[in-house]
Amino acid sequence: MDQTTRESPARDEPGHTLTTGAWPPGLTRVPYWVYRDEAVARAEQARIFEGPAWHFLCLEIDVPEVGDYRTTMLGAMPVVVARAETGEIVAFENRCAHRGALICLDDGGRVKDFHCVYHAWRYDLRGNLTSIAFRRGVNGQGGMPADFDMARHGPRKLRVTVVCGLVFGTLSEETPSFEAYVGADVMARLRRVLHKKLEVIGRFTQELPCNWKLYMENVRDTYHASLLHTFFTTFRITRLSQGGGVMVSPNGVAHASTTLAAAIAPDSAYAGIRSDNQGLQLREPGFMQSVQEFNDNITLQILSVYPGFILQQIHNALAVRQIVPLSVDRMDLNWTYLGFADDTPELRAMRLKQGNLAGPAGFVSMEDGAVGGFVQRGIAAAEQEQAVVEMGGGSAETAETRATEASVRGFWKAWRAQMGV
Repeated sequence: MDQTTRESPARDEPGHTLTTGAWPPGLTRVPYWVYRDEAVARAEQARIFEGPAWHFLCLEIDVPEVGDYRTTMLGAMPVVVARAETGEIVAFENRCAHRGALICLDDGGRVKDFHCVYHAWRYDLRGNLTSIAFRRGVNGQGGMPADFDMARHGPRKLRVTVVCGLVFGTLSEETPSFEAYVGADVMARLRRVLHKKLEVIGRFTQELPCNWKLYMENVRDTYHASLLHTFFTTFRITRLSQGGGVMVSPNGVAHASTTLAAAIAPDSAYAGIRSDNQGLQLREPGFMQSVQEFNDNITLQILSVYPGFILQQIHNALAVRQIVPLSVDRMDLNWTYLGFADDTPELRAMRLKQGNLAGPAGFVSMEDGAVGGFVQRGIAAAEQEQAVVEMGGGSAETAETRATEASVRGFWKAWRAQMGV
């Protein structure tokens, strides 16, 4: 990414300036221009979303039978995921090789093959071009050149891997195996939750008024929850004084934060920070009922895989989230709520009720949908300034506390490595 054309100063430390477009050493300062620069967004598409990274595409159960497909996104690139004739899950760019129109217009379905509505170019379930309307012309006139090779024309194909019922894809041959990319420790946390056959119990898309990186930072920010989300503290779901911590993969690509169940005594660390709103009660106390189903004492786990995948376990509310950038200051967040195929009716009802904890109107995470927009608006004239990401020190390493920004620094470690900044 070319940063040599910027000349205006930016503050680093008092009395010092930094060329806008550059970055100070380390991971504890993040220049605000990275959230607002169109050139950065274009470079991210090329270097991250089309580069050596694994991207969540859909669930394995979204394409259960041969011919089933689902459309998704890889950054700005539309993608088709399909179950091929051999039973293998494949993925390819949702772009006709003729004039660039979408091949698939629906969210999903079942087909024998694919065809573009514009000029009826046809593709098999792997995205290979198989036929062209009027290829030989009409009445001996027109048509494609005799030497036109269909095998050389078609949408780009993705490498695909299926992990714990999740389908990930990459365009790069340089992307390491998913396990190596994520790291053994976070892989264990992924398998902890997604350990048996899944079922989809709800989907929606939430549009957020912020740069996609701000949302991923929020997900990895392990200490804002007990400050921003008053529902947590009001009903004593989580505090930093509970046990838990944050796990960060060595390359910064993945993280998992955990909260342990514990009786919460009055905590002087919270005195004067935020009222517990004593006297508030739920009209439906059953909303807070939960059961232990993972044979451990973890009541809340948030896991992310760079650049845009999140796995949520809040009590028994399970969901995966997919970040889709739309512009420098807009993004879509695709939510898929999950249950297991062997859920009892009582557990399924509990999951559905607890699903109200998260989402655009969630009792817990409603604020997350707004706060990224607050930052985006706050930095509108601050491209020469920098965020401070120093809670817990300057490293991006696993910690036995959530009072740290280690996993946020891990995100920037991975981002800077791929962007060459």
